[in-house]
Amino acid sequence: MNAIIQAEKLTKSYGSHRGIIDVDLQVNEGEAFGFLGPNGAGKTTMIRTLLDHIRPTSGRATVFGIDTTANPVAIHKRLGYLPGEFALYDKLTGRQTLEYFGNLRGGVDRAYRQSLIERLDVDPTRRFREYSKGNKQKIGLIIALQHRPELLLLDEPTSGLDPLIQQVFYEVIREAKAEGRTVFLSSHILSEVEKTCDRVAIIRDGRLARVDRTESLRDLAHHTVELVFTGPVPASDFATIPGVSDLVTEDHVLRMRVAGNIAPVVQAAARHDLADFVSREPSLEETFLAEYGHAKPTPEAPREAAAR
Repeated sequence: MNAIIQAEKLTKSYGSHRGIIDVDLQVNEGEAFGFLGPNGAGKTTMIRTLLDHIRPTSGRATVFGIDTTANPVAIHKRLGYLPGEFALYDKLTGRQTLEYFGNLRGGVDRAYRQSLIERLDVDPTRRFREYSKGNKQKIGLIIALQHRPELLLLDEPTSGLDPLIQQVFYEVIREAKAEGRTVFLSSHILSEVEKTCDRVAIIRDGRLARVDRTESLRDLAHHTVELVFTGPVPASDFATIPGVSDLVTEDHVLRMRVAGNIAPVVQAAARHDLADFVSREPSLEETFLAEYGHAKPTPEAPREAAAR
């Protein structure tokens, strides 16, 4: 597979502030890649470094095989970018704003742009300053998407969008991926990564904690299990099973949390007269909490510092 994004020991520090540290990462052509972390973990710093908005302290990164510090203009020509925070021209209407950015790209498919306007349900006749937070976000998304770039870099893309429009966004991302384009999506909203991404990287305090396929990350979380028996069952039969914790007995009911493989619990339960078995599959949200729940995140450098 062709590597669209490649980072090798990529580090950005802001003096006493922590940015990203020794990030090794590869994003392949045609995949949707989720970059997950809580606020301040280093997500925006990573994207800004890939764009050469800020220079790395050490290490290197390439996009389309081009060193990000060598020829960022050549990189920018081939990508679409949605920043986490942005400000556009207050007096221009939405349509004028889209046309302006489309012209900067040398023109775009007007029919495709119009379809995005309709699908995202935005009124292009209103001035930008009149838009709500959600409608401003829609304009930003259309700017990033309208020229059908080879690579999409999206920083917190669903911020401010209502649930119905979020579903449209997921469809658009899946369509882009089906067309062979690459998506790098930064988020702390796990459901959007679960619905759109093939692989996920978890960043914690500026360092990558894990890179894996989206479905594999659920192994980090706990199942919540409730076993109902027809008679008394010794809790000791389950307390010694690896991964079992928080075991509670109430009449003929056992409740527990199970980390990792649940099969040993199922086998132990089958040796008794079982009336009911309830196991709730961990969500990606619970996976994230399991990974970060006891962490004390180090604040990321302020955006003002990052801009300097």
